[in-house]
Amino acid sequence: MQNQTNIKVWSERWRLGALESQELIRIGLVSVMIGLLFMLFHMLGNTVENVNSRSAFTWMVARWGDTISFGADYSHGYFIPFVSLAVLWYRRKEIFSVETWVDWRGLVVVIGALFMHWLGAKMQQTRLSLMSLVLLTWGIPFYLFGWRIAKNLIFPCSYLIFCIPLNFLDVIAFPLRIFSTKIAVGMLNGFGIEAVRSGTAILIPSMPTGMDVADPCSGLRSLLAMTALTAVYAYFTQKTFIKKWILFLSSIPLAVIGNIARIVTIAFVSEALGPKPALGLYHDYSGYILFAAAITAMVIFGGLLNMGFKEMLKKWKFVR
Repeated sequence: MQNQTNIKVWSERWRLGALESQELIRIGLVSVMIGLLFMLFHMLGNTVENVNSRSAFTWMVARWGDTISFGADYSHGYFIPFVSLAVLWYRRKEIFSVETWVDWRGLVVVIGALFMHWLGAKMQQTRLSLMSLVLLTWGIPFYLFGWRIAKNLIFPCSYLIFCIPLNFLDVIAFPLRIFSTKIAVGMLNGFGIEAVRSGTAILIPSMPTGMDVADPCSGLRSLLAMTALTAVYAYFTQKTFIKKWILFLSSIPLAVIGNIARIVTIAFVSEALGPKPALGLYHDYSGYILFAAAITAMVIFGGLLNMGFKEMLKKWKFVR
């Protein structure tokens, strides 16, 4: 008797009592598929030998923790799955309230994603297999529960892309270094500090041997972290699709400006206190300060987008 009571409470707590048998079967199928997908990507997800594992998850986590190569730029990857789950939890009522049906278009997505995984395994491109996993997490609910569910899952599923190390992006690291160095030298000369650029190095009177803007200082790391942060902030704070994209795209110039400001202020500190504190304490910790400044600018810009300038202009015309 006690057991039956506990089952009833458990069922009501998880809203299973309100579900029809057909819906319960679908949920069971999804659970089985999730288990099979985990096994597939854990046992046959990685064909690259550098981590001594066939698991795509092990490969990805190893890249997040890599502090030497390009993977260090993806240290924020640990947080991405939790953000996606938080978005799902936040929208759970809306997701559970929509009408569901089997949509065969979703099956096309599932087949395409499985083909992508096979292609990634053949090409030894684990990141391509992980992309297919993201597509599967969206495609399977699309197939079993229809477009309305899939529509609500577009953002939380696509957000998982931010945790996949995309090493090919390192091709923009050098152009970013050159661009940041050129702008920083121009600004320093504008402030009256005689600065000369030599490749990606900046020569100033207090540092005649040069201050090299190396790969970690290219701004790529802050750019990746900033885009991931702005994506979720824009999703929750902006009301229209266009405003969400405007705010998201603003993260690119904000991250670049923040990195240039860091280079310029390092030169300022060097001129004021000498190269040792500039390339030591300030160099190590200024990134956090300027990243916080970039986040502040993002919040302010997001607030400006929400101000409703059309209504303000109408009120101003009426008062005048």
